[in-house]
Amino acid sequence: MNAVQILALCRREGLSLSACAVKLESEQSGASPESIRARFSRMLDTMESAARDAREAPVRSVSGLTGGDAYLYEKYRRGGSSLLGETVSLAVACALSCSEVNASMGRIVACPTAGSCGIVPAAVMAAAASRGLGREALVDALLCAGLVGQIIGEHACLAGAQGGCQAECGSASAMAAAAVAEMLGGTPEQSFDAAAMAIKNVLGLVCDPVGGLVEIPCIKRNAGGVVNALTAADMALAGIKSHIPFDDTVEALNRVGKQLPASLRETAAGGLAVTPAGLRLTEKINGPDARPEKRS
Repeated sequence: MNAVQILALCRREGLSLSACAVKLESEQSGASPESIRARFSRMLDTMESAARDAREAPVRSVSGLTGGDAYLYEKYRRGGSSLLGETVSLAVACALSCSEVNASMGRIVACPTAGSCGIVPAAVMAAAASRGLGREALVDALLCAGLVGQIIGEHACLAGAQGGCQAECGSASAMAAAAVAEMLGGTPEQSFDAAAMAIKNVLGLVCDPVGGLVEIPCIKRNAGGVVNALTAADMALAGIKSHIPFDDTVEALNRVGKQLPASLRETAAGGLAVTPAGLRLTEKINGPDARPEKRS
């Protein structure tokens, strides 16, 4: 199904996107609505741990390249120095934490991928904290995000190796934007407007991991992605519409992803990965033979 069909179903049956997600999943899998919500609640448990752990104590990645930034940023924002305000700074801290937990081989939810795992949890947790929303609202938000991600996966792609980072952090931003819009009282139409604007903001974003690892620049892109998501949700809730509808943005994402050269689709053969600093870091972890020109 696409967004047009989902919206028609929501209007016909008076459903939110999260309720629509439960209905479709129950019909397709045979699982009860209660068991579906329970599964998403368990995912939320894991997300909450990942969003917290690296803020409370520094963690280091297996490669040694990254770690400690979530802890550093948490101290900074709690000290009142952040320019971003409580909600957005909390979202940035949570996104960094999830991504660092992933890089340190901790337990995360790939949402929709490991490389973009921090965006959806950080966005919905920060939004819930800002408005005093409870667990059921968070579960609803994840269901809404999942439905949006399913549409993107069916009509475009979610993997950086296939469509660049626009397919990973872009999709996650869209999922998060739609979820936050619903959490804060938005209509299904506003959720899809938010998702469309989030994709438009990062259309063409390349996947260029240094050393082929999901660390640099991936971790900080999660922080940028959650700010993008909250911005898009805020615009949609203000009544701003996307002139390009969601289904069209997904089609564009798919087309742009296919046009990206292989060097910019998770091969570590372009972009930041082949800058002087990127090559030095690659040699540090993998040795001189790991340089792209040595592998070709």
